[in-house]
Amino acid sequence: MDEGVQKLQHDLSVVEYEAELLLLTRQEVVESDKARNSNREALTALRKIARTSQSSVPMLNEEGTHFINEDSNITCKTCGSHDGSEPLWILGAGGDFFVSLPFHETHMKLEDEQTQLNLTVNKLQSKVKEKTLSLSEKGALADKIGPSILKSLVTLKDNR
Repeated sequence: MDEGVQKLQHDLSVVEYEAELLLLTRQEVVESDKARNSNREALTALRKIARTSQSSVPMLNEEGTHFINEDSNITCKTCGSHDGSEPLWILGAGGDFFVSLPFHETHMKLEDEQTQLNLTVNKLQSKVKEKTLSLSEKGALADKIGPSILKSLVTLKDNR
């Protein structure tokens, strides 16, 4: 085979491999983002139970007054005046069983998990950006391949 054709085949296989890696990484981003959103929903539900907000400012009750005095010393702002030892049932790892954990421990686990998920999604998004940039740089191949050759590569027919 001609040396130019071999180089072209090699370059195409490299681009194809990198494109597959990009698609796999994008799928990981989607899955991690779904987990992050589910985790965020769970944290929001716990804050509603404790009647606090994400900014750790106590929510108002129906009369418009705070449940917690602003001068009171609160060790956990997410728990607020809610009993942190109240048991909650959560789905265990793997989703095959339920575990009863105290309210405070549950929201602390979820907050730690949320931090990890945020880091994971950010790292994966950086990888997607890098791989996309790498592929776009290799996109110069399109200038080297004529439309008739590209069509023959796609349809696997000789257009001569």
